[in-house]
Parts: sequence; C-alpha cells; structure tokens
Amino acid sequence: MGEERRQPKGAGAEHGRWPGWEGREPDPGGKPRRGIRRFVPGWRLVLGGFLGLAVLVCGGFVAGYLLVDIPAANAAATQQSNVYLYADGTQLASDGDVNRENISLSDLPKPVRRAVLAAEDRDFYTGSAVDPQAMIRGAWKTVTGKGKQSGSTITQQYVKNYYLDQDQTVTRKAKEFFIAIKLDRETSKDEILEGYLNTSYFGRNAYGIQAAAQAYYGIDASDLNTAQGAYLASLLNAPSAYDVIAQPANRSRAEARWNYVLDGMVKENWLTGAERARLSFPTPDQQHLPRGLSGQRGYLVQAVDEYLVANGVVTEAALAKGGHRITTTLVKKQQDALVEAVDDRLTSKLDKKKRKADRNVRAGGVALDPKSGKVLAMYGGVDYTQQYVNNATRRDYQVGSTFKPFVLTAALQHKARTQDGRTINPNARYDGTNKRRVQGWSGGPYEPENEDERDYGDITLKVATDRSVNAVYAQLAVDVGPQKVKDTAIALGLPKDTPDLQPYPSIALGTATASVLDMAEAYASLADHGRHRDHRLVQEISHLGEKLELPQDRTREAVSLRAADTTTSVLRSVVRGGTGMAAREAGRPAAGKTGTAEEDTAAWFAGYTPDLTTVVAVMGQDPESGSHTPLYGALGLPRINGGGPPAEIWAQFTRAALAGQPARDFDLEADTSAEDSPTASPSESGTASRSPGDPESDAPSEPGDGDTSPRDPGGDSPSAPGGDTGGPTDVPPGMEDDPGRNGDSPPPAGPLPEPAPPAPARDPRETTTIPVPPGPETPGPS
Repeated sequence: MGEERRQPKGAGAEHGRWPGWEGREPDPGGKPRRGIRRFVPGWRLVLGGFLGLAVLVCGGFVAGYLLVDIPAANAAATQQSNVYLYADGTQLASDGDVNRENISLSDLPKPVRRAVLAAEDRDFYTGSAVDPQAMIRGAWKTVTGKGKQSGSTITQQYVKNYYLDQDQTVTRKAKEFFIAIKLDRETSKDEILEGYLNTSYFGRNAYGIQAAAQAYYGIDASDLNTAQGAYLASLLNAPSAYDVIAQPANRSRAEARWNYVLDGMVKENWLTGAERARLSFPTPDQQHLPRGLSGQRGYLVQAVDEYLVANGVVTEAALAKGGHRITTTLVKKQQDALVEAVDDRLTSKLDKKKRKADRNVRAGGVALDPKSGKVLAMYGGVDYTQQYVNNATRRDYQVGSTFKPFVLTAALQHKARTQDGRTINPNARYDGTNKRRVQGWSGGPYEPENEDERDYGDITLKVATDRSVNAVYAQLAVDVGPQKVKDTAIALGLPKDTPDLQPYPSIALGTATASVLDMAEAYASLADHGRHRDHRLVQEISHLGEKLELPQDRTREAVSLRAADTTTSVLRSVVRGGTGMAAREAGRPAAGKTGTAEEDTAAWFAGYTPDLTTVVAVMGQDPESGSHTPLYGALGLPRINGGGPPAEIWAQFTRAALAGQPARDFDLEADTSAEDSPTASPSESGTASRSPGDPESDAPSEPGDGDTSPRDPGGDSPSAPGGDTGGPTDVPPGMEDDPGRNGDSPPPAGPLPEPAPPAPARDPRETTTIPVPPGPETPGPS
C-alpha cells in the first residue's frame, strides 16, 4: 500500500487518465484524489435540476393562485359593537362582545394614516402585496430565537385579521400569501388600509383604531393628533408591551418605538423636521373602559333598541350583529340630574338591613320635551346588571289617580253633561260622599271608596281633583262615557293595548297599567295644549356609515286647545294647594297630579312646566318572587304616596334640569270657570274645622287622599285604602297663592257668580317655542 502507484500505460494515458480516474483529482503533490468528484453533479444536471425546480415552483404558484380563493370574512372580524351617543355626540354606551366600531378612512386624519404606514409598511402604496425578503428575514429571526416576526405587509396583516386566523402555521402563511396577491389585484389600496385599521388589535380590548382612540385617549379617531396617532401606530407592533400605563417599566421602549414612527414620517417627507421637533410623547390616559351596560346605561340601551325595533327601523337580528351608531335624544345634563334626584330623595334613604320593606323599593322616571316629543332623560332602576326590568317602560303597575286628568279632559272635549243635564266644567258640583253609588251605570252597582273612607259632601270638580276624590271621578267617567274616556286617553298618548284600559267606571281611578314613558307622552300632550307627538328616543342612526331612516315626526290634535288648557289650569291647583304641593320646590309654575296604585304597590307623580314634562313612579316589588308588594313602611314611612318621594324627585329634577332657563308661566286658553270662579267652601272640602294657619287646611288630614283603584262590576273588586299627600312647603318667590286667579281658596257664601266672557281666541301652540336644553355641562353618575 505504501508503494508508489505508477500511471498505467495505454489508451488515455496520454491524457493523464486511467481506468477508474472519475471522481479523482491529483493532490498538490501530483497524486490523484479518490472518490470526491463522483458526488459533484455535472453542469447539465445542475441546470436541469434548476429548471425543474423553477417549473415546480411556478406550477405551485399558479396552482396556489388558482386554487386559493378569497374567503368570506371570519365572524370575529365583522362583529362590532353598537355605539349609543347622547344628543351632543358624547358616548353613552356600547354593547357587544367585541369592542369595535368601524370608521371610514376619510374620517381619519391624514397624519394618523401616515403614522401607521411609517410604523408598518412605508411602501404600502407603491410596493407589492407581499414581501418575500421580509418573510424570509422574519422566519429566520423566528427560528433563530431572536423573536417572532411575521415580515408581513399591511395587506398580509389585513388578510390574516379579516379572512384567516392568528395561527403561525405553514398552511395559514401559504393562504395568506396567495389571498394577499389576489386581494391587491382586486381591491384598492385605500380599501385595504381602511380594513386593516378597523380590524387590527391595539390592546386594552380595542379592535380597530376608533375603539383604540376611545380606550387610550377617550376621543374619537377623527380627533386624534399626529403624536397620538404615532403612539397608536406604535402599539400595532406589541400592544401590551408599549402600553406605558399598564407597563410603566417599558416606557423607554414605547418612546423609542414612537420616535421610530415619527422619524419614518420625516424620512418619507410626511412630516417636516420642524413639526417633528414640536411633538412630545402623548402619554395615554388610564384605560377608558368600554361603556357597557351597568348603571343606567343598560336601561337606556334597552329602551332605544325597543324603540328602533317597534318603529321598524331595524330588526332585532340586525341589532345583534352590531355596527350601528345611534345618536339618542337623551341630554347628559338632564340624565345626570334625574339619577341624582332619585338617589337624593329615595335610594340614599333606603336601609335594606334595617327595614325589610326597603328591599322592595323600585323607581322609574321619564322626562320629555313637550314641544318635540324627545325623551331627554330616563331612570330605569338602580342598576341594569342587578335588575334587568326597566321601570320606565314596564306596563304592570296601575297608574292610579294620575289617570284622572284624562277623564276631566274627555269631559271638556266632549262637552259632557251631568246626570241632571248640567254642563261639566271645573266648577260643576258633585257628591263626594264615600261609597256613593254611581248613577247611570248599567253594569251593576258600583260604590267606590274614597281614601280613608272620607266624606267630602257637595264639592266642585276642581276640589275633587285637588283632593283626588274617587266617588266624584267614578261618577264623572259615567257621565262622559267610559268609552270616550278610553278614547281620549289613547288620543293623548296611551297605547291602545295598554293592559286593563277598560271602559268601566273604574277607568277613572287608574286601573290601567301604562308605563311611566306612556304617561309622560300623554301628559306632554296636555302640556302642549292638546297636540300629541309620539315620543322620540333616537335622532340619528347609521349602520356601517350608511344612515337609516327614522320615523317622521307626526303631530296631531289629540284634544282641543281649550280642553287641554282647562285641564292644565285645574292641575296647577293640585300643585298649589292640593296633593302635589311638594312639586312647588321646583320653583316654577307647574301642573301635575298624584296617584297611587291599588294596595299602595306604586306611587306616582306626573307633572309639567311649559318647558318640561316628567313622570316619576315609585314601585314595590319582591326581589326574589317578582310579585308586587305594598310600600307600607318603606323609608320608615307609614305609606309612600305620590305627593311624597315621587313629587320630591320631580321637583328636584325639574329645578336642576331647567337651571339657567327663565321660569315661564303657562299661556293658557282655559275655560274661565277653571281660573276665575270660586271653588268650594270650607265645609265642602272637608276642612271647616281647621284654622287658616293650619297647614292641613291646604291638604288632606291623612297621608293619602283617595288615589286607590277600586274595581267595579265590570270585573273589578274593592281595593285597600291608598292615596297621596303633599306636605306643606315654602312657596318659592313669585309662586304665592292667588285666590282670585287660581280659585284655590274657599269662596264666600252665596250663589256662584256668572262666568266672565271668554277672552279673544289665540293659539299659544303657534306662538310659544320651547328650546331643547343644551348638551351636557357637568359629569355625574350614569
């Protein structure tokens, strides 16, 4: 083996070759190498292999392009929240599992768009949909442990967000590659960028740049400045790492990324050096949580959704899919004022550990602009996440004597007469004897009970309204005709299908179970001189940027101006000296009526000023069984009546809601008998033995006045006592009693004077305008 091998002679020797020479090369010493070149392919083989690989790659590319279609968007990418706004555009609430609200690219400031391009894909508008070099570079960093990096363009990232999923697999990357190429050929760059901005995750549970602007800065994306836009663009790279509030230790990294974005904008001539120098790092706020459904928000969202569905604007299924931007009629200042009034006058006084009855107390309230029908504020309950039933829209509590003004209005509208042929007006006299049998009713004997079984004797209809005398109003309903009473209530605003709205004498005592919202709409018709408008809860709605049509504002005459204004005049007396005296704390001319449901399960106050109509109800409901319960003992009171907490809530809210607006008096065209004629003597009103200085000379002697709802032979049965009272209060300046004008004090003995001739006709509905209060001024509970 160690012997030197000599080159054999023979053929090929002259060429330096010998048998078995293949794969050997001489070493530096001239000795051939064995077996190396046998593994080195020839150039023909290399070329053929390269061409085959090229054909294979091209074929695979063509096959992939042809076989991979652009799929439908994944469900998560299209799901959005419905966003609800106050009337001034500030956010009220959002619902839905995904915190996203899509916006148009044109609504986003150009510097913010460019910040995103500087951060993610500076060649987006000029480059291709995919970047193979970046993909290889990203894959190399991933496999070498230098961190995950996708190396994807904006188009690829959008495809991943919108069409695919976040899995880091070869199959998903291959699909992403081909879909991106196809999408780039079939879709404009602006559409792709818009989709990318609406589907990207920015941290803080914010999907899309609109949700991110709200989550980090509490503003809309359209209001972002350049510095804020650059910070949000920085988050796209690592949302949790660059949130300087959640991760204060990472502030230097976040600022470095922010600077990188701005420097890129300067490099691309999207920002001048001078503009760049003036920018400072925009530290985000503490997290602005999505406006969910806690507190009042859930009740308001529920009411708005029901309004939209009931009026055929959208379907329940469409709302469930999200993507709606809904501007409501609600005014934040007034919404806050209503919540505060309920808390101050009711919920803050509850002691659920000390008093069992306090566990059952509920409240509902609605405020309307009588000139437009817009709902300005609504109170649905203590918290939607604790009690889902909206007390402002539920229809299962009797309205009690708040229904009586509809009976009076019906009598005036139809020029009704008593059983003995006398024309009915506020000075018409009735027998207020307790359990007096109603005359002229063919349905069987009906003997309604007055509150505390009090006898009032011969009194005027006006006094019967002040004292809420059941015996008088049951007879009045029969004199008018129960069907006409029902029709008038519906004309004023109660729904036709209101439960227990039946044409029996008991209709006058409030056996119907209308909602607080229903009653507010009906009372608003009285406030606007007999003109009715359907209530409005939404003033604008759009879906994915496209506006939807809302119901037209329909106005019609429900009752005559004179009938409505005469009723208003009588209801002013209820506030000035009747059961609703607590409402005088509002400090404005007001008209209203108290009411109590059968067995004191609910207490109401419905009232209005020339500028605002508000109805408040306090209800009793067992939190476990859901059954209606009496309010006896709640708040430590023997009973809760409409003249107590409901009227107090009404007064505090009205004062706050109208603060800054001049107090206006009513401009009425009332029957002169409602304003100028005397009403009743002390003996008639049941107060003859009281001294003028006794506060009870202006109010019932017991906490209650007859606002129960006894049933009649039309399927009703007698009720337990219940009623209203309004305690004496200091009369606000300018609100002193005026017996000559308002007829609140007893008349002298003798025959009634002849009514004065009617005033010249005029229509205050055409001359009086009531502006909607301005938008929110101060924060408050929501």
